[in-house]
Amino acid sequence: MTVALLGPADIRRLADELGVRPTKKLGQNFVHDPNTVRRIVQLSGVGGDDVVLEVGPGLGSLTLGLLATGASVHAVEVDPLLAGRLPETVAERGGDLGRLHVLAADALRLSARDLTEAPNALVANLPYNVAVPVVLHLLAELPSLRTALVMVQTEVADRMAAGPGSRSYGVPSVKLAWYGRARKVAAVPRAVFWPVPNVDSALVAFERGESPADVPVQDVFAVVDAAFAQRRKTLRAALATWAGSAPRAEELLRAAGIDPATRGEQLTVSDFTRLAAARR
Repeated sequence: MTVALLGPADIRRLADELGVRPTKKLGQNFVHDPNTVRRIVQLSGVGGDDVVLEVGPGLGSLTLGLLATGASVHAVEVDPLLAGRLPETVAERGGDLGRLHVLAADALRLSARDLTEAPNALVANLPYNVAVPVVLHLLAELPSLRTALVMVQTEVADRMAAGPGSRSYGVPSVKLAWYGRARKVAAVPRAVFWPVPNVDSALVAFERGESPADVPVQDVFAVVDAAFAQRRKTLRAALATWAGSAPRAEELLRAAGIDPATRGEQLTVSDFTRLAAARR
């Protein structure tokens, strides 16, 4: 399918037409480089058989690139003005409106019943301030999602993809690892955005795996939050409130086969899972 992607002049024209002034509150930085859009779409691996969830389509740059693959695209946009203009932009640029489904909604409140199809892929340029909460919420709410490719702030990408023992390893790293495997795949230059952000960006790819079925996710996430709330402390001390006391924390840690003198940044998601199970 031949779809005309948006360039810098197109982005400015659309913004002027709508009276859009990008805001930091909504994390609005619009991609205006067609080659970057093509690269994102290529790395996402989506094609005509896929149902794609796009969060924050904005003026439609990435939406057009995704539709060009023949995929069905469910675009969730919190700004009703942008959501209302998107179908018109797609029609003007040669996209298939039959494959576009626009939902004016907050992705953090999205559930499976809000969508007419079950998406198998998430591809999005996410607002930096809510990127991790959005991804975690969607993975929890939409078990049909098997893959993701999201553009986020570089520091956030590092945290999402970090492994145990690294400086960037923390709550986002462990919680994403519960659902599958995240990895940083490419840097994105600042110059491809309007307005130009004050931070660098990167693409993070994700593949869903098999989460442990015998321990509730909320139990695992509770101990993860407790361990990293005081990450400089040993787990015996950091988990005292979670466990009820420091001695009880030590007892649970030993039952899970974990040294009480260890810190949270050394534990894998499997370690946290065993620890949550020991408390049940």
